[in-house]
Amino acid sequence: MIESIDYKEIGLRAGLEVHQQLATERKLFCHCPAGLYTSTHDGSVLRHMRPTLSELGEYDGTALMEFKTKKNIVYLLHKSNVCTYEMDDTPPFLVNQEAIDVAIEQCLMLGCDIVDEVHIARKQYLDGSIPTGFQRTAIVGVEGSIPFRDRSISITQISVEEDSCREVSDKGHLIVWRTDRLGMPLIETVTGPDLRTPEEVEEAILLIGRVCRSTGHVRVGMGASRQDVNVSVAGGRRVEIKGVPKAGWAPALVHGEAVRQVNLLKLRDELHTRGLKNPEDTVVEDHDVTEFVADSQLEYFNTSAWDRAMQAEDRQPDFELGGGPFCVRVVVLRGLARTLSWPTQPDLTFAHELMGRVRVIACLDQQPTFIHSEKWPDYEGSLQEIKALKTKLRCGPEDALIALWGATDDTLTAVQEIRLRYIDALDGVPNETRQPMEDGSTDFERILPGPDRMYPDTDSPPQAIARDRVERLQATLPAPPWQREATYSAVGIPRQTTHYLIRRGGARLVDLVADRQNADLRWTCFFFGERIKALLRAGAAVNQISDSSWLALFDHFETRPALREAWAKIVTQLAETNDSDVDEVFQQLGLDREISDLAERIHAAVQTHHLQHANDSNGQLHRFLMGRLMSDLRGLVPSAEVAAALSTELEVRS
Repeated sequence: MIESIDYKEIGLRAGLEVHQQLATERKLFCHCPAGLYTSTHDGSVLRHMRPTLSELGEYDGTALMEFKTKKNIVYLLHKSNVCTYEMDDTPPFLVNQEAIDVAIEQCLMLGCDIVDEVHIARKQYLDGSIPTGFQRTAIVGVEGSIPFRDRSISITQISVEEDSCREVSDKGHLIVWRTDRLGMPLIETVTGPDLRTPEEVEEAILLIGRVCRSTGHVRVGMGASRQDVNVSVAGGRRVEIKGVPKAGWAPALVHGEAVRQVNLLKLRDELHTRGLKNPEDTVVEDHDVTEFVADSQLEYFNTSAWDRAMQAEDRQPDFELGGGPFCVRVVVLRGLARTLSWPTQPDLTFAHELMGRVRVIACLDQQPTFIHSEKWPDYEGSLQEIKALKTKLRCGPEDALIALWGATDDTLTAVQEIRLRYIDALDGVPNETRQPMEDGSTDFERILPGPDRMYPDTDSPPQAIARDRVERLQATLPAPPWQREATYSAVGIPRQTTHYLIRRGGARLVDLVADRQNADLRWTCFFFGERIKALLRAGAAVNQISDSSWLALFDHFETRPALREAWAKIVTQLAETNDSDVDEVFQQLGLDREISDLAERIHAAVQTHHLQHANDSNGQLHRFLMGRLMSDLRGLVPSAEVAAALSTELEVRS
């Protein structure tokens, strides 16, 4: 098992497809509101997906794979956020121009060439995530680049496309989707395969995320940004790790995929050494042994136990379950002993590769998916049972066994998939889309789609992009993240604070007040990047404060610097009073008055407390009195001025 590898030596390459939801009012191809999520539904629709021929008269391999799953697809609909367009009962409206504008901004940030016309295409998705069976998408820009470390990352294209449904459940042959997210606008930023280590992948995800958020026109929060990570090694193939939800997952996922591909290439060589080079060399037999193992102590092989489990989960034959009665089927793998336990990902073996195919395509999703001769469970009579199976099926020492169970039709589909996966193993690494897991492992999701899945959308006319439109957007474009980082770093702002400002919209407020009010850049960055962050974490509704209130507040900060020291209670009061007038907040907090008797206040404080603390040093007394004085004077008189006057008074007393 490979634990550590030299990424340069194995030729690791990775690229990204970063998907970011846009903060538009409506969806991409209809007038339904975007971002309105629901947990209930007013109705449901049952659909089945079937593959169609491409413009070249060919079927997409992924579409054929999805068709084999025989899924029953149910969509949960709420009248507040879907219409007949989402259900493919009416044609699309014209594409949302607000979304095109945001995509153009992203193109400008990344130096892309912007297309003269936006042409809508259809991208097939037969997994049920989109009721139409395809996603409408359009390229807006191509051939850009982004500064990264000591080099650049190429940007292949930037597209605008519609989001898919949210999965509710996936059991056997039934998958249920909620349609509230369906049709929300996304931008997809595709990089070249320019990343060379797992750590670079995480860093690039975060960088592109900061570019997206720099405009302030994208959604934030869990699920608003997702990325697909494409990984390959020398001699392997591109594998897409689909829907990575957090950048922090990327290093382990990329490392795991690199290890997986290296190990699959070694398995290919081992199979070739055994004389298995062509599909016809792969001998996979299957046998119905339901009656033979009927008296087994293993519950998996028991018809009654299966029926009870399916009833407990309320699975219906020919709906959640495949066709035919319960069946135990043994797959004999001739000449393939020791391949089931062949290492692939860290802590996983080739059997896991087979389980993924069986679970997804044959819909045998019980746990475990199957058992096999190289890791047979330990139970009373287990050794005798597997020996009897091997004898009955005439297995030699170089043969392996897989036992699986379920509806008859599903077990037959599983046998086909096991054979196909072994045929793929003869060639090394198959093109796949894989599902990410938090522990850094991945599981099979589907065969990687090919170019045959894309074709023109005849329902949507081309949309011209005029040069003056691009120039207008360019004129209001904020600075890209790398320029902000250089500017903020020059005044001593830590990178972590800079990244927070960009991700959470604080950079826009820094620009607002620094440009219009000529505020001190360093103090302003720390104000929005650290101080305000603390209030947000404490639950203050700081995001409700308007730009005009921030401008008015910073105007007062410039003319009355003492107010800066009362920033917390001022901002908290602004948030609590639903963004009241700043002058009204000052009045409510007693900060609208002048202090003309500072010397008298200090003199009285010293007289009152000096005798009580006669044995204290002047330093201790100074700290005590500062606390008492500033509780009344904070925001009215600068603390430095109070401290200096108090020091003078204490020196006179001593």
